[in-house]
Amino acid sequence: MTTLRTVAVDGSPVHVLEGGAGRAVLMLHGSGPGTTGSGAWATTAQALGTSWHVVAPDQAGFGRTPVPAGSRGGLRLWTEQAAGLMDALGIEHYAVVGHSMGGAVALALAAARPQQVTSVVAVSTMGAPGAPLSADLDAIWAAPAGPLGARDMLSRLVLDQAFVTDSAVEARAAAMRAGAGAFASLFPPPRARWVDDLTLSARTLATVRAPVLLVHGADDRVTPLGTAAQPLLEHLADVRLHVLGRCGHVPPIEHPREFRQLLSCFLRGDRSH
Repeated sequence: MTTLRTVAVDGSPVHVLEGGAGRAVLMLHGSGPGTTGSGAWATTAQALGTSWHVVAPDQAGFGRTPVPAGSRGGLRLWTEQAAGLMDALGIEHYAVVGHSMGGAVALALAAARPQQVTSVVAVSTMGAPGAPLSADLDAIWAAPAGPLGARDMLSRLVLDQAFVTDSAVEARAAAMRAGAGAFASLFPPPRARWVDDLTLSARTLATVRAPVLLVHGADDRVTPLGTAAQPLLEHLADVRLHVLGRCGHVPPIEHPREFRQLLSCFLRGDRSH
């Protein structure tokens, strides 16, 4: 069973989906407008069962977590807030699962907290040195709140357009409207600079000692396999890449059973603590 609650991190509220017991897994969502921790990870968390202690926050500027006063979004804030959240919860060791932007945050957190982060699963991840801003990511960050923007964004996220249902569009449009004010401050044009902000240097990536699983769709247009995942193989010390055919930017949605199996097997194999 999962619950929603608010945790104070460095004096600022962070909204969190939390549930289960046992070994801890921090789950970090991506950067699309209207994205939340529960929206991105509730189904996966439920499938993992009660044997894992799942923590899935709304990161600053998303959902019900505001950007702290005097700050703005970005890799440093999201990384420090994620670390602070786990400290506030009294969780000493944890795996980190991150999607897209959340993958870059997960890798940055592993570099910053090598004694705490036991393993990383980076899904359709950002963060690779030299990765350009794709046209699809540019369009997603620019998508206007409402049904038209929601439908266009969702169509770019998946390969199989059958996933772009009227109910999915309606739900995303409502979430986009609710978060429009905060999101507007996160990725204003020119947007290539925000990809640069989410890029980890080769030196930083070399310091990641936790085992890393990269999961990527072969047909991902938002963070293409060749520029997003494959370059990370050269920089990470302990890494493996699983590519899903006929899959776009959201493997947990397009291939949920296989993704959950990959995730469960990798997390169970983490024996460092």
